[in-house]
Amino acid sequence: MGRKILIIGGVAGGASVAARVRRLDEHAEIIMFEKGPHVSFSNCSLPYHLSGIVENSEQLVLMNPDIFKNRYNIEARVHQEVVKINRDKKTITVKEVLTNNVYEEKYDKLVLSPGATPVRPPFDGVDKPHVFTVRNVVDIERIHAFVNQKGINDIAVVGGGFIGVEVAENLKLAGYNVSLVEFANQVMTPFDYDMAQIMHKEMVDHGVNLIVNDGLEKIGDTYVETQSGRKIEAQAVVLAIGVKPEINLAQEAGLEIGETGAIKVDHNYVTSDQNIYAVGDAIEVYHRLLHKPTRLSLAGPAQKQARAAADHMYGIQSRNNGVIGSSSIHLFDLNAASTGLNVRTAEQAGMNVDYVYIMPGDKVGLMPNSNPMHFKLVYEYPTGKILGAQAIGKGNVDKRIDVIATMITMNGTLEDLKDLELTYSPMLGTAKDVVNHAALVALNLLHGRYKKVKVSQVRELVEDNAFIIDAREKGEYAVGHLKTAVNIPLSEFRQRLDEIPTDQPVYIHCRSGQRSYNMVMALQNMGYDNVYNISGSYLGINLYEYYQDLQLGRNKIVTAYHFK
Repeated sequence: MGRKILIIGGVAGGASVAARVRRLDEHAEIIMFEKGPHVSFSNCSLPYHLSGIVENSEQLVLMNPDIFKNRYNIEARVHQEVVKINRDKKTITVKEVLTNNVYEEKYDKLVLSPGATPVRPPFDGVDKPHVFTVRNVVDIERIHAFVNQKGINDIAVVGGGFIGVEVAENLKLAGYNVSLVEFANQVMTPFDYDMAQIMHKEMVDHGVNLIVNDGLEKIGDTYVETQSGRKIEAQAVVLAIGVKPEINLAQEAGLEIGETGAIKVDHNYVTSDQNIYAVGDAIEVYHRLLHKPTRLSLAGPAQKQARAAADHMYGIQSRNNGVIGSSSIHLFDLNAASTGLNVRTAEQAGMNVDYVYIMPGDKVGLMPNSNPMHFKLVYEYPTGKILGAQAIGKGNVDKRIDVIATMITMNGTLEDLKDLELTYSPMLGTAKDVVNHAALVALNLLHGRYKKVKVSQVRELVEDNAFIIDAREKGEYAVGHLKTAVNIPLSEFRQRLDEIPTDQPVYIHCRSGQRSYNMVMALQNMGYDNVYNISGSYLGINLYEYYQDLQLGRNKIVTAYHFK
């Protein structure tokens, strides 16, 4: 008989450890313990059962105990709660949930993969029967069954992270009146505030009652109330405020807990006990850009950790690169993805950073379904080291962000990205890909070839009556424009130089930033030394302003919104 390996938790991390150990050792005795009824389920797919995209909740369960046993000779024990780790005896104490029978099981190596628990703050009404959280298949089945009862029309989702946004989207697709309440001033904090406005608009356009900058105060029987006193009808409430690492077993066993409040592990995912490993949402990991421990609840890193832990048990070395945090989400008609640091996080860490915000086409413009891709590239000043990126659009944003994630992992710079050779087909992209384009723009800024202002600064410019040139053609201007902008099209400006002042700053925009950039460069070559390109241009300005105008009830700075 080979060594005996016990695994606590049978989802992404735990199941992956078990599968890898079996591939390395046919003679090992492998036992997984799961408190609930399911092992190896797709927790990232849970919200899609609410809309019917995943029609049957049984599809969420990737493997059952019989498959584990028959295919891999792995014993998966469900309804088995591990209640104690006895390090001195190298055993665990297990309670059978259905019978309350208690027994002990010995181990040679123990792996902790208990995951994370949804946060349930002590709001008034949080324990009411119509209040739910999302962690597993049972949770999503309970929500699905409850909201399908007669009389359930209004549902409140609390929390604007991945789970909250996906639950809100899928409930809306299912035909419910959905409100999403978020304490912060934006949803999806991996994205910067300017990029989040694009997602805010998408949610509002699809009928989600989006409330940001206003946290939950109490939950009534048929409503929720926010901290501002706003009452929102809700016969069901889904809490998606966040998760906390499940560390009770580790803590009670005297294992070291890290500074983030998660289980501390070394670079091989060994805890403070050399016979106990830990992987997944319950551990703290090393952030390769921030150079400090962090927590990261993502399935991809969990699976990599699982493989590395299993390899280490058998003397196979793995390189620990740390994490950068790469993620993506589908939201109604948009795709969004991010990697590395956003500007807010980098600045909070004391880094000197800059960024470019561009919106080229995601494919050749004359091709069907060509759409703008909003792309933000964050880099270190003055080194040009790539730190992060965010992309939102209807096209393949994940491909572009995966390219940036690879560049970050390889310590790439703007120069590296500029010359990166990528595939091209008119139906799939452009000859100068979005990421190459972003690098070229960033290098121009880094080397001081031109100056920019952000979309977040445009309202102040309009209110201060700054000199703004709209470089679009007259027909575009007539459809909608900044209220104080002067229309001098790129095709006419050389004949109208007498209208462009030399004694004050000049700010130029077009639709997406390309024509205005060309005008800026031409004017600089003619001796103008105080001209700025408006990053994001008219399309970016409209997207940045729209939801805030709705939320705050303020006067818009454009004559008409325009989003195409």
